[in-house]
Amino acid sequence: MENEKVMMQRHTMSHVLAAAIKDLFGDGVKFGIGPAIDNGFYYDFDMEKVLTPDDFTAIEDKMKDILAENLDMIRKEVTIEEALELFKEQPYKIELIKDLPAGETISVYYLGNRFMDLCRGPHIENTKLLRSFAYKINRVSGAYWRGSEKNKMMQRIYVYGFTDKNELKECIKRAEEAASRDHNKIGRDLGYFTTVDFIGQGLPIMLPKGTRVIQLLQRWVEDVEQKKGCLLTKTPLLAKRELYKISGHWDHYLDGMFVLGDPNDETKECFALRPMTCPFQYQVYLNKPHSYRDLPMRLTETSTLFRNEDSGEMHGLIRVRQFTISEGHYVLRPDQLEEEFKGCLELAKYFLGTLGLLDKCTFRFSQWDPENKNNKYEGTKEQWEVAQATMGKILDDLGVKYDIGIDEAAFYGPKLDVQYKNVYGKEDTLVTIQIDMLLAERFGMYYVDSDGEKKLPYIIHRTSLGCFERTLAYLLEEYAGAFPTWLSPVQVKVLSISDKFADYAKKVEQALADADIRVENDDRNEKIGYKLRQAITEKVPYAVIIGEQEETNGTVSVRKRGSKDTAVMTIEELIDVITKEVRLKSR
Repeated sequence: MENEKVMMQRHTMSHVLAAAIKDLFGDGVKFGIGPAIDNGFYYDFDMEKVLTPDDFTAIEDKMKDILAENLDMIRKEVTIEEALELFKEQPYKIELIKDLPAGETISVYYLGNRFMDLCRGPHIENTKLLRSFAYKINRVSGAYWRGSEKNKMMQRIYVYGFTDKNELKECIKRAEEAASRDHNKIGRDLGYFTTVDFIGQGLPIMLPKGTRVIQLLQRWVEDVEQKKGCLLTKTPLLAKRELYKISGHWDHYLDGMFVLGDPNDETKECFALRPMTCPFQYQVYLNKPHSYRDLPMRLTETSTLFRNEDSGEMHGLIRVRQFTISEGHYVLRPDQLEEEFKGCLELAKYFLGTLGLLDKCTFRFSQWDPENKNNKYEGTKEQWEVAQATMGKILDDLGVKYDIGIDEAAFYGPKLDVQYKNVYGKEDTLVTIQIDMLLAERFGMYYVDSDGEKKLPYIIHRTSLGCFERTLAYLLEEYAGAFPTWLSPVQVKVLSISDKFADYAKKVEQALADADIRVENDDRNEKIGYKLRQAITEKVPYAVIIGEQEETNGTVSVRKRGSKDTAVMTIEELIDVITKEVRLKSR
């Protein structure tokens, strides 16, 4: 009940915010929606004035003035005709009214005589009850009306809001910590990636550091998968529409694909960049006949994929339009399903656990919507019931604790989604394991069973680590850019005190490089303190200082990241320390 009261207070405060905007910027403002959310509320506005942080104080002061007026929140029910007349100058409200189901009760809330809004409520009775409410504008950002990039971009004002000032302070503190760990900031500041406007949203440029980390992850995944009996494949980045028609992606996923040519002109060839690899890898299976002895066949690929995400969904490396993924498709007999599913889950847990991400992951059993209103799913009700019952039993047998996500399944089957939240609490899927009992038949993927009969296999679609770009983003946030030594793009910085020791510094650099240690030699004519501070800023695990004593003794002075102490080692001892960390993948 307490939480309901807080959300009601926040919702009322969104109306106070809207009234303040109307007062400050005139009757020309067009109003969208203003819901309560976790940590506060927001409201969407269409207005000529482009808001900046310089406007925040004036808006907050106006909200304070409105609260002091002791205004009643008065609810009134109206007919659809009355609602259309009341909001005739507000196009977004008119659209919402026209979309209401027939017979829906329409309610309007009046904030005294200051502001009127289309709203279900409920609200606090009078603004005097909100005088002690603690709030602060967080940010203003662009937001497409109703979340569609086909609609106009509005200005969304986010406001933190709590019943207690200390809660507000704690929230702001957490937000500042989150901002300091935001991969968008860290990744750019440390030189992992960048974006260029005329290349496009969701198409990041991976700089050498980011590219190196992704390479390390990719090689690691491919090597481990090979030991698990996986067969590495390499397939085209695009295909004719006919392939996607067989797989069902043309019917169910066309809006999310980049199409080359006219999709409606059947007289000409039309291609599309691949949004996933499954129909391509099936051709590997179909290359020759198979018997039950050949199964399971574990086909994997480091796949570059393309998905036409909405512009409003783009976010750094987490939500992009081109990405690379550790994708796999296991073709297997029905009796092998549980064991192979378990193996996929264990593999994902190993990778995520080694990276230090597993403890923050949650699991979602993504199921279909039986009503299937938008014709999103293939197959019959009976097929889906069998697939979901089978997957549910497997998950329960494995002791997986999961939430259920209705209407989150793939169009061909249920899936287990491993979910992860970024520093702002936004959740995305990191790894997915899917059961598919449908697509094998579409492609004629039979095998000859022990009884000599042709049968259809089951297929597991899975990622073992998921999207490498998204994983890099989460790692940047988890470690605030200070990667474990084994994963750091630069593991050692060699810092010479002066040019006199340049030759010895190069000798140390070469010895480390010969030991497969990623090393950079800072041979600039700068003071050692300056070089050391830069190495610390770049979050390099080890700084090696070279001076007269080190050259004379054939040693190095080593400063480990996070320590103020310096240890004297031989070059061989330093190599042993680092190679052990790499071998153990220490965190």
